Amino acid sequence: MTAEIRGMLCFVHEQGRTMFFFYRIWTFILLSGIAGAPEESAARIPAFDGSRAFRYIERQCAFGPRFPGSNGHDACLGFLVGELGLSSASVVKQPFQMKDPHTGKVHALTNVVASFGSRDDRMVLCAHWDTRPRADHDPVPANRDKPVMGANDGASGVAVLLEIARVLKATPPAKGIDIVLFDGEDSGLDGDTESWCLGSRHYAQSLRFGRLPYCAILLDMIGDRDLEIPVEQYSRLYAPDLVERIWGTAERLGFAEFTRDPGTFVVDDHLELLQVGIPAVDIIDFEYPFWHTVMDTPDKCSAESLAAVGTVLLHLIYE
Repeated sequence: MTAEIRGMLCFVHEQGRTMFFFYRIWTFILLSGIAGAPEESAARIPAFDGSRAFRYIERQCAFGPRFPGSNGHDACLGFLVGELGLSSASVVKQPFQMKDPHTGKVHALTNVVASFGSRDDRMVLCAHWDTRPRADHDPVPANRDKPVMGANDGASGVAVLLEIARVLKATPPAKGIDIVLFDGEDSGLDGDTESWCLGSRHYAQSLRFGRLPYCAILLDMIGDRDLEIPVEQYSRLYAPDLVERIWGTAERLGFAEFTRDPGTFVVDDHLELLQVGIPAVDIIDFEYPFWHTVMDTPDKCSAESLAAVGTVLLHLIYE
């Protein structure tokens, strides 16, 4: 663990412990209240279409790599806003800027927030939509300055949320749901924690003086064919009630992709949400052999993996 992350989590633990105590109780009450009896609720849980979600991966990748400053980035932003606009009457673009740590150039970035339901208590479902500008983990040195397509690392989480947005329009939820697509997650420098997760940091700071969501679920790298999702360790430490709800639901539904094995500590967008007091869980399969390589393409993903994650989320929303 880096000194920066250790310091950040000390802040969360020491300065925010009262807030976390309150939100853990509040999360437990809300999550318990939406659980319901499986046999009573199963008939009213909408189905998740994994094939349609997979096509959302393909459509994003058709724009090419989507790192800040690229043509693909601009084109994909328009697609995401338009697609969410078909499902939600409330789609907000949240602009901010980043200074590229590699080039020093300043780029315009945009989070996209789509809201469903009118309740004040909100659940956030989120993913990052940008892609890595450099395939710095590619086994071929000549590829390491090439951009990453990001089929799994970026597009998979977004694809699941776009399909969930379509379901939320067709079957309005009884609770408040915000789908948030973060920009600027994946352009950072190794060893420099401040250069990563820029969109989630901007979003989290925008919430500091309002009512916080009662929980957040982050999707990252959840589409690979050999999907295995252990329990990410920051999530386990700081949002154990939500972890139990998610993994317990997956077990009840028979999705072996979710395992109780301890995963690693992952520096990801959920840390920014945890820091402002939102119980947040990262659903991530970090053991992905094509991570930050030019081989992160749609053929490495599967509709079945997307359906496993999407179905669990729909049960969390509608039960």
